[in-house]
Amino acid sequence: MKDFAVIFDMDGVLVESNPYHKKALVQFCLSHGYQLTEEELREKIYGRTNKDWITNLFNGQVTGEELKKYADEKEALFRRLYKGFVKPVKGLIAFLELLEEKNITRAIATSAPRANVDFTLQATHMGEFFTTILDDSYVNKGKPDPEIYLKTAAAINYKPGHCVVIEDSLSGVSSARAAGTKVIGITTTHTREELSDTDLIIDNFTELNIETIASLF
Repeated sequence: MKDFAVIFDMDGVLVESNPYHKKALVQFCLSHGYQLTEEELREKIYGRTNKDWITNLFNGQVTGEELKKYADEKEALFRRLYKGFVKPVKGLIAFLELLEEKNITRAIATSAPRANVDFTLQATHMGEFFTTILDDSYVNKGKPDPEIYLKTAAAINYKPGHCVVIEDSLSGVSSARAAGTKVIGITTTHTREELSDTDLIIDNFTELNIETIASLF
């Protein structure tokens, strides 16, 4: 069996947090006088880094200090809304235990801030499974740029071609593809049709095992 590493996105992969991010985004926009349509939210907000969507929302008229304040405000709102509802995606814990048992290297690569990572791992008790975590502070360019996955592969001393990334978002899939990794799409956010540019599509982690991943290489 080939040696490979598994890199997980966080939101929409480890946990189904995106509906709560959406609620937080809508509330944040309303509190600042922006009542955006679903189309505007999709075009300006969803799937972007805090830096990108906040800059877009305020038409580029934000200082670095304001950017941090707004980002902290939105993420604190998200954590308040999501608290008490955080749970791992179906089958994930058993899958992580299997990877650990087989001594397969694991990492998290996320566009989220570290506070959200800590919040998620504490709520789900998954921290023990991950020694390598790259959050938004590690990159200058958000997904779909490949920077996050290139840096994560380097951090675990694997070539990108020996890594498989598990992603729920289209920008994340594009990022992993551009980095040169294998990609597994999970249908928590997009349909199977929308995730067609992947090597494998799953609905949850009960459908995944070591042999299936190894067969991708």
